[in-house]
Amino acid sequence: MQDIGAILDNRVLLVALVACFVAQALKLFVELIKNRKLNVRVLVTTGGMPSAHSALVTALAAGVGQTLGWASPDFALAAVFAIIVMYDAAGVRQAAGKQARILNQMIDELFHEKPDFSQDRLKELLGHTPVQVIAGSALGITISWLARALLIVNSP
Repeated sequence: MQDIGAILDNRVLLVALVACFVAQALKLFVELIKNRKLNVRVLVTTGGMPSAHSALVTALAAGVGQTLGWASPDFALAAVFAIIVMYDAAGVRQAAGKQARILNQMIDELFHEKPDFSQDRLKELLGHTPVQVIAGSALGITISWLARALLIVNSP
């Protein structure tokens, strides 16, 4: 039970999670502005603007750098982890989404005369555009810096 308390006291982890949740919440507003309808499903889906994955890992890396130092091996580890996650979000996962879109189109064309074909469509929105990744990354860094500034202002 003591370990759970230590996890909840980890400011770097909490700020990273806040960045992730803020990014997911922003997706709701982006969807509302873009499509003029409230779609709460975007709160639990992947893809979209901004990238919550990018916000999470950049807030984590920035928090580690702020706390343990920018030259620390821990920051290097967090930064490399962030780069890999963001590359995956904009590269591999986006490519998988494009492949799913093409496969869905092929299935539609092949089976349009056979309505009894009942396979679920593949999820097409898996990854992010580079702009979505950059926006998520900027959000994560901003939230980390704001949290640090609030901590300094509110310290005795």
